[in-house]
Amino acid sequence: MKRLATLSAAAWLCLVAVTGNVYARALEHVTVEQGKLQGKVENNIAVFKGVPFAQPPVGELRWRPPQPAKAWQGVKTAYEFAPAPMQAGEPPVGKSEDSLYLNIWTPAQSQDEQLPVFVWIYGGGFSFGMASDPLFNGTQLAEKDVIVVTIAYRVGQLGFLAHPELSAESPDNVSGNYGLLDQIAALQWIRDNIAAFGGDPKNVTIAGESAGGISVSMLAASPLAKDLFHKAISQSGGSFGPTRKVNYPGENMVTLEQAEAEGLEYVKRFGTTSIAELRAMPAETFIPRGWSLPGGWPIVDGHVIPDDQFTLYEKGNFNDVPALVGYNSDEGVSFVRGNDAKQFIDGIHTRFGPYAPQLIDAYSVSDTAVTRSARNLIRDAAFGWHTWSWARLQTRHGEAPAYLYYFDQHPDYPKDSPQYNQGSPHGQDIAFVFKQLDKANPQVSKTDLALSESIATYWTNFVKSGNPNGQDLAEWPAFSADAASVMYFQQTPHVGPVPDKPALETLDEYFHWRRTAEGKAWANQ
Repeated sequence: MKRLATLSAAAWLCLVAVTGNVYARALEHVTVEQGKLQGKVENNIAVFKGVPFAQPPVGELRWRPPQPAKAWQGVKTAYEFAPAPMQAGEPPVGKSEDSLYLNIWTPAQSQDEQLPVFVWIYGGGFSFGMASDPLFNGTQLAEKDVIVVTIAYRVGQLGFLAHPELSAESPDNVSGNYGLLDQIAALQWIRDNIAAFGGDPKNVTIAGESAGGISVSMLAASPLAKDLFHKAISQSGGSFGPTRKVNYPGENMVTLEQAEAEGLEYVKRFGTTSIAELRAMPAETFIPRGWSLPGGWPIVDGHVIPDDQFTLYEKGNFNDVPALVGYNSDEGVSFVRGNDAKQFIDGIHTRFGPYAPQLIDAYSVSDTAVTRSARNLIRDAAFGWHTWSWARLQTRHGEAPAYLYYFDQHPDYPKDSPQYNQGSPHGQDIAFVFKQLDKANPQVSKTDLALSESIATYWTNFVKSGNPNGQDLAEWPAFSADAASVMYFQQTPHVGPVPDKPALETLDEYFHWRRTAEGKAWANQ
């Protein structure tokens, strides 16, 4: 191992004889600000599970910003994952309102190694998710000499409810973004404590997929997260759409005023508008049933998220760090239900108004079937345009580089298969990043495994230096609006042009119009 190269063979044999497993045992006991922690050694990686980074947000702390974790006496064992936040379904680790914990995988053998830190934020539409998902096992990334941290945050109504009474009791006169504040609190804890695990608090990368990737883009624009991270990775994320009265994927943001009005209507179903009474109710009362209810998405509150993120970037008001961002080839298949072409086209007219005909033409939307090219409109409206715009805005208005990718790794399905003409759906990339592909699965090919290794290496290279290149990988150029500069993860990594760029440019015209007075009036009628 590279970090043990300076030990003589005799010294190494002596250490092994005394300790049995020097590699990880040096850091299975650490001391953080709150007290002593004991972790476990798993595959030569020291793992700490269920580490509290804030007080339980229960009772009077429900719907309040997270408070610093309290100190404990003695040695706290960090052997088990904490419960997932309150949500629908039955997570394997259970669920609880007391869920503000993080997990750490560290390969460090001493506290002075200053290893780079990779912080993962889970997705789930801000209504579901957990930091203990097996897909996020950090062992194999940690083996590439980075520390992996997975963090939890409140979801659904418990994480994002806005209400006039909640805003009135806040010193900042806002409410609704508690889940994002949880993420910021976790980053503050990491800044203050990761050195105890051999990490470098000045070399932290935030990363996530779907709502996690959207969170990364929001943190990249939040003044409250300034200097808490130094690089950003977003997989199928980004939040660069303007606010809108009716929520659609990619246009999910509402103003504080609208969110408070929706919150008032939401709490009426419980027979009270008193926040004190609502805080006394069981947490199960507020389990989200889907994404349509108010209180299940971040909002433009003027504080955590100061403004429309596209506008913030255009003004240069963002955290200027290297960004690695991308999306999957067939995100739309995960969000389009059924194959009713008429219903699909009617939905396009409802969502895009006067721009519907242009978009129907640009994306070759058929009136007989919802083809993949038609689904690409949904893919780009929710993810592709936001990711492409992020890379463009970072390149135009920032000093740090942006790296853009397109994930399109999937079997060539036979024509008689129901999956024929299907690309890579939403979330497929996660297993490739964390090297969690099942080698025993006959559908996992050698090409898949090799691509997963390449992706994990690109990601960890970026975590270390802000540049994904190195180690004999195919060269990944920084994004350029005028050149073929998108990394395609398709069988083997290779560079190509922006996918469906003419259609994206039509969609860009729509989003530009949405920010005009006419577009704003139409969207909020």
